[in-house]
Amino acid sequence: MKELNINFPVDKFEKLIIDIGWESLDDWFDFWNSQKNNLLIKNFWNNKVNDDWIWGLALPLLSQAYKFHNNLSDRKIIGISALPGTGKTTLGRWLEAISIKFNFKIAVISIDDFYLPSEEMKLAINNNPWNVSRGFPGSHSVKLMFEKLLNWKINGELNVPVFDKSLRNGLGDRSHWRLDNPDLVVIEGWFLGIEPISINFFDQEKISGFLSPHESSYRFRIQNNLKEYSEVWSLIDNIWHLKPLRFEYMNIWKSNQENEMFMQKGNALQNEKLSNFLRMLNVSIPHKSFDFINSYALLLIDQERNLINAGLNL
Repeated sequence: MKELNINFPVDKFEKLIIDIGWESLDDWFDFWNSQKNNLLIKNFWNNKVNDDWIWGLALPLLSQAYKFHNNLSDRKIIGISALPGTGKTTLGRWLEAISIKFNFKIAVISIDDFYLPSEEMKLAINNNPWNVSRGFPGSHSVKLMFEKLLNWKINGELNVPVFDKSLRNGLGDRSHWRLDNPDLVVIEGWFLGIEPISINFFDQEKISGFLSPHESSYRFRIQNNLKEYSEVWSLIDNIWHLKPLRFEYMNIWKSNQENEMFMQKGNALQNEKLSNFLRMLNVSIPHKSFDFINSYALLLIDQERNLINAGLNL
């Protein structure tokens, strides 16, 4: 891998690659390097990302999916936990396209696809302190998510809703249902794998004056909502956690993401709506919660989304 422009430590990374199922890092690199004409990298990323993103995240994740498909008879779900604007949507589209090249089928879905229908959503988000239309734990059809994932594990049929964030002037709504029969499912989300945490973390932030009284009380409700998601997390075989060095980087990434969606579809979160949504993302779940995600792999990224560390979450 010397010819690649990567900045993360190779020793920890090699342990990850071996754990996935390769004999050595060299064997893994030689395999994928020989397949580079089939990898469709330029079709999805062009020059937007460096070698470290492709070789440190995209290909290791594909490698695990590839090994799961070839070595195991039961159906597997891989989770990607990453904050909004990180780039997981593009990664998901690539995984779906590239898997076909290797004779198996990955379906990538989001927990956001399971947002409540508009009328139910109005009740679920009523009187939230950020005046947002969706996004936090409690705005999803959690039972439906569990049922659909479990059903796929049992019989191989994936029948899930698809949420379009550009509908209803950027408020979003379900646009259609997706029926598929993939070999492997990847599910992504910004708080995927998050569990309720100790009340002590709430007390610390309340003392600092970081939260308004309404935010403080509403976060207890969100913690209760998180309990419902644990059953869904239990269906996920491995979580890959893409974590920024500083949580605040997400504000830039999410803002850029919404600007791009506005350019493409004419509808997105803007101005006060975007500010409110960012505030919700920043304070609805204590940042400390993201340190406790029970992930298989942990990947750290800087403000420019360069991968600076990749390995098993030991």
